[in-house]
Amino acid sequence: LPLLLEATLLRLASGSHHPFYNGFYYNRLMNDNDNDNGNGQEKVVYFNGAKLVVETPKDPIYSSNGANVTLPCHYHYEPDLEAKRKIRIKWSKLREDYTKEQDVLVAIGKTYMAFGDFRGRAHLHQAGRREASLVVSDVRLQDDGKYRCEVIDGLEDESNVVDLRLQGIVFPYQPPRGQYRLNFHEAEQACQEQGAILATFNQLFQAWSEGLDWCNAGWLADGTVQYPIRLPRKPCGGLHLAPGIRSYGPRHRHLHRFDAFCFSSALRGEVFYLDHPAGMTLEKAKQSCQDAGAEIARVGQLYSAWKFLGLDRCDAGWLADGSVRYPIAKPRANCGPPEPGVRSFGFPSKGKFGVFCYKER
Repeated sequence: LPLLLEATLLRLASGSHHPFYNGFYYNRLMNDNDNDNGNGQEKVVYFNGAKLVVETPKDPIYSSNGANVTLPCHYHYEPDLEAKRKIRIKWSKLREDYTKEQDVLVAIGKTYMAFGDFRGRAHLHQAGRREASLVVSDVRLQDDGKYRCEVIDGLEDESNVVDLRLQGIVFPYQPPRGQYRLNFHEAEQACQEQGAILATFNQLFQAWSEGLDWCNAGWLADGTVQYPIRLPRKPCGGLHLAPGIRSYGPRHRHLHRFDAFCFSSALRGEVFYLDHPAGMTLEKAKQSCQDAGAEIARVGQLYSAWKFLGLDRCDAGWLADGSVRYPIAKPRANCGPPEPGVRSFGFPSKGKFGVFCYKER
């Protein structure tokens, strides 16, 4: 029986279910032995005019890295049906590039199975009547996106979408080799090495609306190349174009090379600064962080500490990628431009500086 149930769940996960309404609704659930009345004769499926409705929030659900989040989903019938029914529930994540959906969880009654990265982190919350909400624990950067809640009652199949958005920050990134050196896959890897992931268009748009202005084009998670402009100027698309997100559209993921726009969320630990009277080389800086029970901070961690924890330090420090940067939350004289931000000295081959370290809580 457990093997049969598992096989049923797998078929449910891999199947393609699209909402369809032809004017009729069914009152019997074709599940288990419901198609047999016990005397060898098939039961008849009748129409009863009840419509299955799946409801999810219209507004996005916000969360952050490492948190737990509930994606609400409820269903009902119009008109209401009092009979207790065995319902199948499927949750899936819609991919940014509109390819095949990612299976998250399927359930029959109180038995469920989670898949992939959601295994051990996802379960159903069914405290209320006709509730099919999804609980995701230890939220990760990759969890940001749209989720489909699908309810299957026999031949009825209805769904709706929940938008999960992580509170985070988008930052442009180019490697030590210089501008426009990353193909799509290298851009993905570069962001991951900095404690981040490639940003989505929605994340870049949000960052633009909050003031991000960057003239270098970079990869996004859907394989497009874009860049945000707040102040139109000649080298950045022209003086006469309105502010907005400039797009090169989809590019060849292996052949074309650009920078990257990375996305990082709130930290589970803290970023702190270490200094030495004579400064430190990069290798000495890494060792100093280890001696303090930490590790040298990544670029994404510094940006997150600046945005979410208000980290403000007018002293340049090494980061894990070999760059030297410093975060300014309160602009002042001798600390760079008059706007808040993370300042960069690039990737110096020589010189001695302090270091930013990261330690888990």
